[in-house]
Amino acid sequence: MLHASPSAFVILPALAKIVCEPGWKWQKREKPLPNYDLFYIWSGEGTVVRNGTAYEVGKGSCFLFRPGDHTSASHNPQKPLVLTYIHFDVKEPVTDIPEPYRKLTESLEFEHLLARYVRLFLVKTFAAEEEGQLILKQIMINLLREDRVKPVERNVSNQLVEVIHEVANYISQNPGAVHRVEELAARAGLSPRYFSIKFKELIGSSVQSYVIRTRIERAQHLLLYAGMNVTEVADALGYRDIFFFSRQFKQHTGKSPSEIR
Repeated sequence: MLHASPSAFVILPALAKIVCEPGWKWQKREKPLPNYDLFYIWSGEGTVVRNGTAYEVGKGSCFLFRPGDHTSASHNPQKPLVLTYIHFDVKEPVTDIPEPYRKLTESLEFEHLLARYVRLFLVKTFAAEEEGQLILKQIMINLLREDRVKPVERNVSNQLVEVIHEVANYISQNPGAVHRVEELAARAGLSPRYFSIKFKELIGSSVQSYVIRTRIERAQHLLLYAGMNVTEVADALGYRDIFFFSRQFKQHTGKSPSEIR
């Protein structure tokens, strides 16, 4: 669904945010689902069955049922489910389809999209269908992004992920600065050893490799677009030895700085 145009999303009238009655249950039908159904749980406890597999669900549980799925559900009457369901179709062939189930931990933005979508159709909102198609596309992108989060990111706190990415962003914004691990770790509020381990896990390279990569990427930009010569670029990025800069540049790009320029 990543490459489907917003206009390809077909909005169907079955949509709502509801508090399920104590005796509510979703009976399994003889015929499978004819369309897509986004099914998100805001609160409560229950069990959802998709194609014979049961899921114990609660806040943040999110399903994307597909055409052909067989579904059923029940809940704890003392903790009734509060849920949003949105039925829709896509009239273009799709390949990138979000996983059928995930549990969202960072749900604020996602819930805002769901609430906005349902609100559009409670009253006759101007251009509701056009905006609804855009929101559906956003929702699908949100789910696909969630599906692609590195497994290691799911095993660490959201605060730690944010701190590490902030430091990586700081390095990228200041490629010419001297970046010592001890100082970067202090910026993150972590010990140098723990910072180095988590940086490599979350960013995918060591601190030193990342620093070099950002410098070389910046060097390429300056050589191509800023009108600076090799000596000027090396000096701007903190290299005292132009020959060392040239050697490092070629190791990472396959070409010398003069060839790029």
